[in-house]
Amino acid sequence: MLGVFSGEVVEVPEELVAAGSRTPSPKTRASELVNRFLSAAAPAVSIQLGSFGHIAYSHANQSPFRPRMFAAKEDIFCMFEGVLENLGSLRQQYGLSKSANEVVLVIEAYKALRDRAPYPASFMLSHLTGSYAFVLFDKSTNALLVASDPDGRVPLYWGITADGCVAFSENIELLKGSCGKSLAPFPQGCFYSNALGGLKCYEKPKNKVVAVPANEEEICGATFKVEGSATVLRRATKHVTIILLFISCCVCVFVCLCVCECGVCFC
Repeated sequence: MLGVFSGEVVEVPEELVAAGSRTPSPKTRASELVNRFLSAAAPAVSIQLGSFGHIAYSHANQSPFRPRMFAAKEDIFCMFEGVLENLGSLRQQYGLSKSANEVVLVIEAYKALRDRAPYPASFMLSHLTGSYAFVLFDKSTNALLVASDPDGRVPLYWGITADGCVAFSENIELLKGSCGKSLAPFPQGCFYSNALGGLKCYEKPKNKVVAVPANEEEICGATFKVEGSATVLRRATKHVTIILLFISCCVCVFVCLCVCECGVCFC
């Protein structure tokens, strides 16, 4: 899948601009990117969104474990890749029929988010369980919503084309040819919304998402991380270490007691 959006919709991330400036590399215009996708992924569905952008979708080279889906309803266009493990319960929650698939569910969930403002996006997205990535554009409000699952099991990348458009796709090689080093993995457990303040983490809404420059030999020019995640990991590691030391001490004491009962003690 491919979504390309102009500056009328997306504010170009400064971190991706900086990544491309550190290591200049060839780029192409957004129109060339779309044409390359359509040539490589034929047959494909292609929709021009006026001056706002372009979305294109195909089943070509689709993984059986990550099916791609597309739907449009009431000027809302959505491309979805992956599987929702709790689709059944979500259908009941949103009052949908048993025939509703993942992409229809996401559109309905988005409509609830939009129409019940200030209904938080983090609340809606935290209810989606599974492996997924999706790109949704609401033409009636020019709102863009992009999200990835908490574990990043469905790859998604974003980058900046030569003419300043922001592109989203699961195909890193496709984006590399048009975005150069102004390219990064879309951070797992995060969402981008032009209507809700840009890039945010729905797992930890209060934590900022920051860009870390990549090494020159890496394909991408930057990686986005959620602030505090390293600290959390260090704390978790420390707690595990303490528990393991405690268990080791208990085992040693148990062995010593057993040996002493046999008449020999090495403690």
